[in-house]
Order: sequence, then structure tokens, then C-alpha cells
Amino acid sequence: MASLGVGLHLIRKRGAGRSAAVERRNLLTVCRFSVKTLLDRSCFETIDDTSPDFVNFVSILEHILSHRLKGQTTWFGYESPRSFWDYIKAACSKVPHNCIRSIESMENVRASRAKGRAWIRVVLMEKRLSEYISSALRDFKTTRRFYEDGAIMLGEEVGLLADTLIGLNTIDFSFCLKGEGLDGSCPAVIDYTPYLKFIQNADSISSDEEEMRTMGSSGSESSSPDKMATAASIFTEQSNLVSKCKRFEQKYRVALEQKGYLEELVRLREAQLSEAVSHNKALQQSLADTHLSHTLEKEQLEYIILELQDQLTVMKNNDLRSRQELTAHLTNQWPSPVALDANAVALDTLLYRKSMGQWEEKSFQSLEQLSADMSLSQTSLGPSNTLSVEARPTGTHWPHQGTSPSVKRRLRL
Repeated sequence: MASLGVGLHLIRKRGAGRSAAVERRNLLTVCRFSVKTLLDRSCFETIDDTSPDFVNFVSILEHILSHRLKGQTTWFGYESPRSFWDYIKAACSKVPHNCIRSIESMENVRASRAKGRAWIRVVLMEKRLSEYISSALRDFKTTRRFYEDGAIMLGEEVGLLADTLIGLNTIDFSFCLKGEGLDGSCPAVIDYTPYLKFIQNADSISSDEEEMRTMGSSGSESSSPDKMATAASIFTEQSNLVSKCKRFEQKYRVALEQKGYLEELVRLREAQLSEAVSHNKALQQSLADTHLSHTLEKEQLEYIILELQDQLTVMKNNDLRSRQELTAHLTNQWPSPVALDANAVALDTLLYRKSMGQWEEKSFQSLEQLSADMSLSQTSLGPSNTLSVEARPTGTHWPHQGTSPSVKRRLRL
């Protein structure tokens, strides 16, 4: 149902476009005919407000200037109708020595449509109608602002209209600006009858001649009831055939419209399908690119993790090695607590005996034994921390009680 509604909308839109094109073409054609008629009429008489050709021309020009004219939007959002005089005021304001201000100041002309009609008469008397129209068409922004799409003033053929109106400069017009033609409440009606002409084709002319000959020959004979019944039956049969032809023609038009709608629908669906296919291809390409980038990022992260693990293993090994070296170094630098205690006891004993003056042979033997012990301890302590008894000068007095703090400090060092 939705597609059917869209198709009907497209068909109506096409029909409206065709009718608008026909209307534009008819108005321009009738305007050219009207200008030619005025030129021919001006050779024999003076053109004024009472001339039917002039009244028809003004109506045609007013329809052209009002064709698809936009309405004016008010503050409340409503659209009010607008006259072509509003467009002329805005688009022709740059024309030198224009008559717009004088038209606006006329006392007997109040309505906007009446001012537009007064302007047409004034510019015709001034022989400047084509100049005003050309100047208005050059201001394309203003024209675009006042007219909708499809208007005559926005078409390409409007330039020919301005060229056609140049011929009116040869006519000396004389108007009364207080006449009934300036009444804004009276609508502009176009009379197409002067421009219509019936042309009969050759087949129709021959059939008419044949019918006239038949009627002439039968007029001399007396008509019988059988002939009258035959003629009535033939007429009835012909009318039936005509009605059948009309019905067939109507069905053909309906089928043709349905065919156009289906063709338009198929084109629309093909366009949608091609757009969907292109969109699907773009999505697949973006998905492949995303998958590739994801794979590359995963490989980079795995490589970074392996590298960090290797660095962590190397750092652990270096830390273990540093700890082992530090432990070995500290072990080699500092003496054992047992050797320090033995040396301290031996020195305390030696100092005590020397202070008391008991130097006996047993003491010397014990001293030698002590020296031997101290030599053994020196090997464990090293040459820098060795304190030899022989290094002391003879006659040095040892402290009486215990070991002095300085000696203990030296021993520890």
C-alpha cells in the first residue's frame, strides 16, 4: 500500500508538472499573439482602456506576473496572498527614474492589485515596460524569493517575453488612471477566443462532401420506412461502436498509467537495490579492515608481553647474582665472633699478669702459648687487624682492670 501511494504521488507530481509546463507555454504563446494583435490594431485606431485587445493583453500580463507567486508569511505562521506589485516594488527599485514612488502616492489607488495595474498603464505610456521586466529578471535573488519553482519568471523562455514586449514601444498609449480597469477587486480574465482557429483535416472534408452528395441524391427519391429503419440501425451501431471505442480508450489510458507507475516503481527499487549493494560492500570492507587491524594489534601485544617477560627474567637473575656477591663480600670482610672473643680473653689475661709484676717462667711459657694463639688468630683476622705484643715498647704499663675501650675498638676494627 505504501508503494502504491508513492507511485500515485509520483504520477500526480508528473501530471502537475506537465500541466504547469502546458500552462506556461500557453500563456507565453497567447502573450505573443496579443502583442501582435495590439501592433496591428494600433495602425488603424488609438489604443485605450476601452479596447478589448488591450484589456486582454493586460489580463495575460497580469497572469504571467502572478504565475506561482509565493504568499506572504505573517508573524502567526499564516500565509496571505500576495500581488505582483510587491515583486515589482522590490525588483524594479534600481531602475533609473522609476515611477514606483508616484504609484505608491496615488490617492485613488489603494489595493495592491490596483497599483500593479496602474503601473502597467504608466510604463506603457512611458514606453519602458520591457526595460522594467528586464531589470526585474536581472535581480535573480529577489525573483527567486518571490516565485516558486516552475514559475514563468524563473523559466528560460521569459527572456523571449522581454524581447517581445519591446514592440509595444512603438505604440502611443493613452489611458485614464481613474477608470474601472484599476479596480483591484475585479479578477483578470483572459479571452482565448480571438486566438483559437479550427482546422479541418482532409479526411473530414472528403467525408463531408460525400455525405452532401448522398443527401442530394436521396432527396429526389421518396424515403421508405425500410430505409429509415436501416439508417436508425446503422446510427445505433455506430453509436455503440463509438461508446466501445471510448471505453477501450479509457482502459488503454488506465493501463498506460499503470505501466508508467510500474516502470517508475521498478526504477525506484533498482536504485534502492544498487544503493544497498554499495552500502553492503562498504560495510564488508570496513569489517575486513577492522579485523586486520585487530590481528595486528594482538600480535604487537603478544610480542610486547614476551619481551617484558624476558626482561623480568634477566632482572631476577641479576638481582640474585648481586645478592650472592654482596653476601660473599660481607663474609670475607668481617671476622668471626669466636676469634674476637678468644683474642679479647687472651689480652685481658696478659695485661692483668703484667700489671701485677708476676713474670715467671710459667708466665713466659703461657705468654709464648698466648703468642702462638694470637698468631693463629692473626691469620684469620688479617694483617691490618693484628695486635702484636712485641710491638709494644719495653716498660709499657698495661691497665690494671679489663681492656680499654680504644683497644676493644681496635680489635674489632
